[in-house]
Amino acid sequence: MTDSIHVKGARVHNLKNVEVKIPRNKLVVVTGVSGSGKSSLAFNTLYAEGQRRYVESLSSYARQFLGRIDKPEVDFIKGIPPAIAIEQKVNTKNPRSTVGTSTEIYDYIKLLYAKIGITYSPISGNPVKRHKVEDVVKAILSKPNDTSLLILAPIQLPEERTLEQQLQLLMQQGFSRIAKDSGEVVKIENYSDTDIPLLVIDRIRVNDEEGLHERIADSVQTAFYEGDGSCVIQDMKSQEKEIFSNKFEADGITFEQPTVDTFSFNNPIGACPTCEGYGKVVGIDPDLVIPDKSLSVYEEAIYCWRGEKMRKWKNELVRNAHHFDFPIHTPYYELTEEQKELLWTGNEYFKGINAFFKRLEEKQYKIQFRVMLSRYRGKTLCPECKGTRLKESASYVKVGNTAITDLVNLPIVRLLPFFEKLELNEYQTKIAERILVEITKRLQFLLDVGLGYLTLNRLSSTLSGGESQRINLATSLGSSLVGSLYILDEPSIGLHSKDTERLIKVLKQLRDLGNTVVVVEHDEDIIKAADEIIDIGPLAGRLGGEIIFQGDQKALKKADTLTSKYMRGEMSVPLPDFPRIWTDYLSIEHAVMHNLKNLSVKFPLNTLTAVIGVSGSGKSTLIREVLVPTFNKVKGLGVDYYKNKSGSSLSGDISRLSTLEFVDQNPIGKSSRSNPVTYIKAYDEIRTLFASQKSAKRAGMKPAHFSFNVDGGRCEECQGEGEIQIEMQFMADVRLTCESCNGKRFKDEVLDIKYEGKNIYDVLKMTVEEAIDFFGKNEQGTQEKKIISKLQVLSDVGLEYVRLGQASSTLSGGESQRIKLAFFLTKERAEPSLFVFDEPTTGLHFHDINKLMSALNSLVDRGHTVIVIEHNMDVIKASDWIIELGPGGGEEGGKLVFAGTPKDLVKCKDSYTAPYLAEKLK
Repeated sequence: MTDSIHVKGARVHNLKNVEVKIPRNKLVVVTGVSGSGKSSLAFNTLYAEGQRRYVESLSSYARQFLGRIDKPEVDFIKGIPPAIAIEQKVNTKNPRSTVGTSTEIYDYIKLLYAKIGITYSPISGNPVKRHKVEDVVKAILSKPNDTSLLILAPIQLPEERTLEQQLQLLMQQGFSRIAKDSGEVVKIENYSDTDIPLLVIDRIRVNDEEGLHERIADSVQTAFYEGDGSCVIQDMKSQEKEIFSNKFEADGITFEQPTVDTFSFNNPIGACPTCEGYGKVVGIDPDLVIPDKSLSVYEEAIYCWRGEKMRKWKNELVRNAHHFDFPIHTPYYELTEEQKELLWTGNEYFKGINAFFKRLEEKQYKIQFRVMLSRYRGKTLCPECKGTRLKESASYVKVGNTAITDLVNLPIVRLLPFFEKLELNEYQTKIAERILVEITKRLQFLLDVGLGYLTLNRLSSTLSGGESQRINLATSLGSSLVGSLYILDEPSIGLHSKDTERLIKVLKQLRDLGNTVVVVEHDEDIIKAADEIIDIGPLAGRLGGEIIFQGDQKALKKADTLTSKYMRGEMSVPLPDFPRIWTDYLSIEHAVMHNLKNLSVKFPLNTLTAVIGVSGSGKSTLIREVLVPTFNKVKGLGVDYYKNKSGSSLSGDISRLSTLEFVDQNPIGKSSRSNPVTYIKAYDEIRTLFASQKSAKRAGMKPAHFSFNVDGGRCEECQGEGEIQIEMQFMADVRLTCESCNGKRFKDEVLDIKYEGKNIYDVLKMTVEEAIDFFGKNEQGTQEKKIISKLQVLSDVGLEYVRLGQASSTLSGGESQRIKLAFFLTKERAEPSLFVFDEPTTGLHFHDINKLMSALNSLVDRGHTVIVIEHNMDVIKASDWIIELGPGGGEEGGKLVFAGTPKDLVKCKDSYTAPYLAEKLK
């Protein structure tokens, strides 16, 4: 086996015939500016070939489920192991997929509960046990010698028979005696009472006699059979009785013997029948009924009990609260769980919220009540299973005195100690030993990658790209594969510098198992931890695609590349000359949502504010789920007032801002025809320019003829797609270049129209940078100036390498976000707006962050306000104002740790960010 992966002649996308040798069993970081060709080398070449070769080795039957993988454009790749890609995409939209199921931890926990779980009766709280014959034999033989016992069975009386008939039948079967309730034994023929007695199976004297064990076992077996699963042992001297049952029952309830399916919400056997295992149902949403959790009941926290007519429900509670000590002046979020539950269920003194809505439903024939009900309807926690997704019977089974339904809602940081400290008896330990190893190992990996704040019940679809990637990374570690090639796409996204250290440890663990780990990364700490660094550049697009450096840390320090200059400190993201002074602000008050703990915070206007904190500290909740919807609610910007779940109040200089633009990393368009140039509206100007050419006018062509979205000029065969998708039924669909237009998307007569020797297809193939040069040749043209002004903005945000016609679906999250930023920069707004960015540095090299900061600052200079959720120290140090949440993640977060300037943050002792920022400011 070779000690390196040898790639020769890689020409995917902008790679220029690249040759590289990647050492095996090492941690290799591939870096370079955005668009230099990192992903083309790592994913489109290495991963594509590694995966393709593995798939080729499978049978044709297996291959049909794995999709078709194209051979990358490369001369050869030698020494490549099977490849696994761990990308940032949130892979699942499945509403049943959770952190527990995707990491397989929940599968092991289900197995643990099925094998060693003890069922407790919900009535008495006693363990439910099924007795075997051997259990009864042991109980009898443990009595002192010469103890005389009766082995009895309860007489089963079928409906159609009388007691007399049943006794006659038992006599015919060979039984001769019965025992009365008093303990007296009589012959069957002498019994004349109406009470049903017990049937005597055998009389035993406990001694060391040979064969006694077998005799007792036979008699007990007979007793279980005749007694329909019950057997009674009676001491003939004291008349004391012991009852045994081979059925799984207690307190008159027959329980199910736990199996793995009992704990599976994907199976009808275990799923809650009300919500079918989803954990949520359409019903009355508590967040809509009580939107502002900082108000008390007296201050009308219960929204539906406001107004003249409905206030009587509230008044009834206020008048009678003293009878049951209900604190009507305490804010809702400070009430205990029991007090909150009481508001919904009510008692003898007042009718609760549930009764109120039941009353509305009874009067649905009136339109005002139907409207009122619709205001408060939404997806809400299932009332039956309280979001645990399982039948109630699953909560009767416990391990370590804890039900599985309690475990799934514990954060991983508290779940791991539970399993590590679990006390089991010798029998349980033997069964659970292997299962517990798997559970604790996987939980430890999740903790190592900085996800200790997540719960196993958290939906996979609600995770960020970075969280999703780190879960996949933890799962890969759990599988303990060796000899593989792992390719990761910026695993540090969404990670605080504190957690990056733990991530590096995990990556090294993966390497030490015997794997090759290739990481596409820009984070300084991860670059410093690499065994080998490959720098691709020198710039982006057509000016990139070359290996400009390969070597270790020492060699990188001496290299002449953009990465090494930033690492050495020769180049850096500049600090502002002076922080902007502010007087106007927006203030969020009493934010209580998820883990936010009655948070009040000010956001200065006409500044650049960074919201920071460790993963899970509440940044996204504060911005995405509190600030954005509250602002839109106050401004009436298309958000239904009643459907706003964030009940926080917003004050300050709201009138100063006209609108809010939330710029996240979602794709800019779902259509395969969507591309950057259509998104920023530059394509409209390009089409107008082509339609104004003399040859176009002669042919009677309008701008619409140069569009691939409408009939007219586009190729009718492929509808302007450039390729045709052929469905292959049970095999993967095949995409072929359209034969009619050869992938050029337009009819020949449209392609004949040329501007400066280029047709519309040639222009769409250009990069932003090439297009600016091309249209810049004609300096006098008004139309050209309009095109350049829009394209220039794409270049300013660091996207000069993107092709004008590149499909939106091929852009990364960070690229999509910067195209949105460019779109806002092209729209000159007279009124100041609020711009919110969710980690805009995703996928950005140090050099690109420089450009990004210029673009963000230009928005502020135009009078707008910019808020960024960010972990990048270069952005944090160059911000005007910092808001840090924390101090930890999950339950440990949700508090305001610091608000002030970067220089003041360095002095904050409670901040996890301060030491890293101090290092950066040096």
